[in-house]
Amino acid sequence: MQLKAPVKHLKDGNAAEDIACIFLQKKGLKLVERNFRCAYGEIDLIMQDGKALVFIEVRLRSNTNFGGAAMSINQSKQQKLRRSATLYLQTHGDSACRFDAILMSKVDINALEWIQDAF
Repeated sequence: MQLKAPVKHLKDGNAAEDIACIFLQKKGLKLVERNFRCAYGEIDLIMQDGKALVFIEVRLRSNTNFGGAAMSINQSKQQKLRRSATLYLQTHGDSACRFDAILMSKVDINALEWIQDAF
């Protein structure tokens, strides 16, 4: 049996999450969990910033034909993230929280934009 090589966009997505995590750790945030999955969806990074728990969506979009990284976090995606975060808080203890976004146009720390309290 031959295993398939990982698809390029998945490798790029994982690399973007790695870069985002390192960037945020350098800013003082502490990693709590990565790729939290539940029935509502997935949260890329969950980090601690002081007393606040931060749910972070990492978006990599090199093609801006459909609005780029920021536009890809639409109402539907925000709702899935909120539901996933609510479930996480119910099972891991209630805490002050916020939703941040890391936007990237390429897999490069210099192409990264961090939006705190994105929605």
